[in-house]
Amino acid sequence: MEISRIISIAISMVFINNFILSKFLGLCPFLGVSRRTQAAFSMGIAVIFVMVFSALLTSLIYAFVLVPLNIVYLRTIFFILIIAAFVQLIEMVIRKKSPALYKALGIYLPLITTNCAVLGVAILNINEFFVPGAPVYAGILYSIIQAFFAGIGFCVALLLMSGIRERLEFTDTPISMKGIPVAFIVAAIMSLAFMGFSGFKL
Repeated sequence: MEISRIISIAISMVFINNFILSKFLGLCPFLGVSRRTQAAFSMGIAVIFVMVFSALLTSLIYAFVLVPLNIVYLRTIFFILIIAAFVQLIEMVIRKKSPALYKALGIYLPLITTNCAVLGVAILNINEFFVPGAPVYAGILYSIIQAFFAGIGFCVALLLMSGIRERLEFTDTPISMKGIPVAFIVAAIMSLAFMGFSGFKL
């Protein structure tokens, strides 16, 4: 495992290829949950957790089930089922073991099931790390690392957006621009700012 490649993955997933601001995946929770910083942080942590374990499960299923059975063309269906089942399982465990945490997370856990960024990470991992001739276990490890930093990038974008939206509540915004309209404008400006990182050569 190369340290330089891990650093490259980290910088790429957080800044250059940020799933929200560069790939435009996961915009629904991004706009829906970013009204308050506490909610955005809770959602960000939940997304990191789900992304990492979903990447692990989907990588294992791909490498040891889909490829040996020669049914790689069914990967998207399998990945959707795995992610949805995993999120539901986590939701049931949290509801049973920690009702306070379940209440704090509220709608954020079920919302992750419909978050296309989680599926996007799984598919990106397969396309990038499971190429012919590449070691399988290295692919699984890199998939987990990439998913973790993709989740970090998701959380950073949510926190930045929530901080800006909380400040906007105290500004004299025209009525026609309040709420979602100004959020779209802020998201567009943030996206343009993050696209400046695309000039980095790693």
